[in-house]
Amino acid sequence: MSGRLRNALADERRRLGWSQSRMAEAAGVSRQSYAAIESGASVPSTEVALRLAAAIGRSVEVLFRLPGETGDRRDAIWSSVVAPTSGHRVRLTRIGGRWVAHPCAEAHRPVEPADGLVEAGVGRDIVVRMLSKRAAAGLAVVGCDPAFGIVLDALRREHGIDVSWTERGSRAALLTLARGEAHIAGAHLRDPRSDTWNGPWVRELVPFPCTRIAFSIWEQGLLLRPDVQGRVAGIGDLGGRRVRVLNREDGSGSRALLDEALETAGVEPAEVEGYATTARGHLSVADGIASGAADAGVAIRAAGIARSLGFVPLRDEAYELVIPDHFLDLPAVDALLGLLRRPGIRRQVEALGGYDATAMGTSSN
Repeated sequence: MSGRLRNALADERRRLGWSQSRMAEAAGVSRQSYAAIESGASVPSTEVALRLAAAIGRSVEVLFRLPGETGDRRDAIWSSVVAPTSGHRVRLTRIGGRWVAHPCAEAHRPVEPADGLVEAGVGRDIVVRMLSKRAAAGLAVVGCDPAFGIVLDALRREHGIDVSWTERGSRAALLTLARGEAHIAGAHLRDPRSDTWNGPWVRELVPFPCTRIAFSIWEQGLLLRPDVQGRVAGIGDLGGRRVRVLNREDGSGSRALLDEALETAGVEPAEVEGYATTARGHLSVADGIASGAADAGVAIRAAGIARSLGFVPLRDEAYELVIPDHFLDLPAVDALLGLLRRPGIRRQVEALGGYDATAMGTSSN
């Protein structure tokens, strides 16, 4: 490789599953010229470097660096309500010209490899010490649907696209998107005034145009430990029955559903044992119930099936992916949308139970 300039083009090309010819077309040069740039034998012009960066959704600084730059530190934005501390494991994604760090502890799969460790920081501005030279995640997705992992596995396997997938309740996911700290947010928030899903919340919380993509209609209800099923027929039985509830965090769609159902049943939250105890995510609620830490909690049917729990249906909900319009042209987003339209992916999601994925991949706007 040339001593004048180093590049990450080969890694990025493999991540996207592109050939050298496709990269050359994106750069507006011949395949031979592109090959020389990738190998380091040639230095690209400013225009070619900008074309490549725009085509693959990376910054020029990520693609090219001067010799002598070790690349072992990154300035990043911390994306969490929990304050960063030294040693936090994080995944990194380049979004809007800056690095965004999502803590691995909040990931759907927290034991996956981290990109780096928090080394220092002031407020949300942090420094990350890199653990490896592997390419950072190509997409940052925040949401609460465990079925989305099926899509992400296909993205990685078929397109080489790695995703930072962080577990957030619906409102927190939309606020993360609004701050420019994710490419995609998942949401299932009902607007009681219009009796519609997600649209009013997106317009209220996100300050730029977005497209809503249907993922599924899922069944949400009350998960129950088998030994308490006989004395809990519905939400009204939670008040004063010595039934311990494991709740979701404020701002989540499941918490909103529980609050609406309690109000309809005439039960005050203060009457529900465990109302203030929360877990992050549907499977976390199911795990808490299955372990005996709680007797009941609101989550999707699929989570109950996965942990052999009882289920009292409450309502069907629309879980959608919210994508800022300025990200729709990213190759990784295009690959994701292509997967969502596949019948095979839909069948995999529906096989989990409690999902109707008929409209998956279609625009909900």
